[in-house]
Amino acid sequence: MNTHTPATPAALAAPADVPVVDIDPFSDAFLSDPYDAHRQMREAGPVVWIPAYGVYACARHESVHAVFNDHATYISGAGVGLANFNKEAPFRPKSLILEADPPSHTKARAVLARILSPKTVVQVRATFTDEAESLVDRLLARQAAGEVIDAVKDLSEVYPLKVFPDAVGVGEADRENLLLYGNMIFNAFGPRNERLQKSAELVQPVTAWIMAHCQRENLRPGGFGDLIYQAADAGEITHEEAPLLVRSFLSAGVDTTVNGIGNAILCLANHPEQYDSLCADHTLARPAFEEALRFESTVQTFFRTTSKDTALFGVQMPKDSKVMTFLAAANRDERQWPDPDRFDIQRRPAGHMAFGSGIHGCVGQVIARLEGELVLTALAKRVSRIELIGAPQRRLNNTLRALGSMPVRLIPA
Repeated sequence: MNTHTPATPAALAAPADVPVVDIDPFSDAFLSDPYDAHRQMREAGPVVWIPAYGVYACARHESVHAVFNDHATYISGAGVGLANFNKEAPFRPKSLILEADPPSHTKARAVLARILSPKTVVQVRATFTDEAESLVDRLLARQAAGEVIDAVKDLSEVYPLKVFPDAVGVGEADRENLLLYGNMIFNAFGPRNERLQKSAELVQPVTAWIMAHCQRENLRPGGFGDLIYQAADAGEITHEEAPLLVRSFLSAGVDTTVNGIGNAILCLANHPEQYDSLCADHTLARPAFEEALRFESTVQTFFRTTSKDTALFGVQMPKDSKVMTFLAAANRDERQWPDPDRFDIQRRPAGHMAFGSGIHGCVGQVIARLEGELVLTALAKRVSRIELIGAPQRRLNNTLRALGSMPVRLIPA
């Protein structure tokens, strides 16, 4: 299998004075268990060279943070994946949020940040809480009736697919299309490998559904999607930009949270003493979710592109170089966190990179944090122990740390 688009020999030649780490960050083996390779990159230096793709890479917290917080030098508008949009056309219209730089990014982000503000969280919190509690109650009832519960299919996918599209104002039918779409979008940030091809084939039939649900007439009045169109009415953005911003909600707002919640449940199942602490003190639900985001980062990698010749920690990089940032590796950097390979919900992992950092930090993180906190609280109130009754299956994705299934037994409180 060809795991990446062949690069020219010149692109593969390692630049002088950069440590070379010969890994394939898009291989099945790497995506299944990346942590030894992350350590190898961190130990090699703050900036390394990955010859398989001809890219610079950062795996230490300080270097990932430096890249994310210098948006003028390390731009997003040339794509946050491996493809360089300065040299090739994007396969779909660029995201107005992820794949944009100021000033256009500033305008679009201001609209989304207002819609997804802490004030919004207060407004949706009661509804989101009710949904989390009733979902866990239903799962316990189904289990009591003899069903096997899959914490991915029955919980971490179901909850975000209910509450977030409800808030955006998307109709109830066929919402699982959003999972196929998100899976393809995040695969597309990697190489044009078999994984991307398969996910693109699956999403082909639902593309029209996605685009239709970005249109105003298919969005409930007063939902987040409709608020974007109201911003267009007010002249803050154009009416052509409005459906693209709704698309940003639908592509980035579901799959990431699905996997954030799934990874958190897996961490708590694997560390029962930590789950005991959560059951004893429900206010640990938010810190537990934050620690799970640090420990098993949902978004593993993002790219930036240099806008000019520059130097990072003494490494010279020419203009138009791709820089791969390993958020998950930064989140286990022993220079940043004591005992980083230990999952500890008493830790306060402020400054973790799971949501990025700087002007491109995840605009929906307040909603994602709310969903994670409420699901873990609902579990801690009703379930005394989460037991794995089968090996969890990873769903490999070029960008995400995703789960395909996780059969569990929920021991009622």
